[in-house]
Amino acid sequence: MEPMEIALLEAQAAAERGEVPVGAVVLDASGHVLARAGNAVEGSHDASAHAELLALRAAAAARGSARLPDCDVVVTLEPCPMCAQAISFFRIRRLIFGAYDPKGGGVEHGARVFDAPSCHHRPEVVGGVRETDAAALLKAFFAGKR
Repeated sequence: MEPMEIALLEAQAAAERGEVPVGAVVLDASGHVLARAGNAVEGSHDASAHAELLALRAAAAARGSARLPDCDVVVTLEPCPMCAQAISFFRIRRLIFGAYDPKGGGVEHGARVFDAPSCHHRPEVVGGVRETDAAALLKAFFAGKR
């Protein structure tokens, strides 16, 4: 199964738990899944429990290292500024995301964390991967909230 498909499954599972449907996967240099997670903000009562952070923390714990320079992050939504900064701190090699987030994104929109002079590490960035599928999950989730 391709990594974005795994991330989309994590996003769907998050939606089923009442979480904003965002899923993330951390891959090692060989493309093997080190960690995967979906948003868990509501269930954990933790505003920082975004899919990216949960997956990054799990991958770092599995590796026994605070940095993951040979790893890639695949996430269904453009990371927010908090998650983009974490991706930089973990020294991630490549960020691949699905839907763009003009309102809350921190990579291509908003803070543009990787473009800031204070950013210590900028990963390679690939956006728009399975964008339609990722956006559809988000739209359906929020339509159900209205």
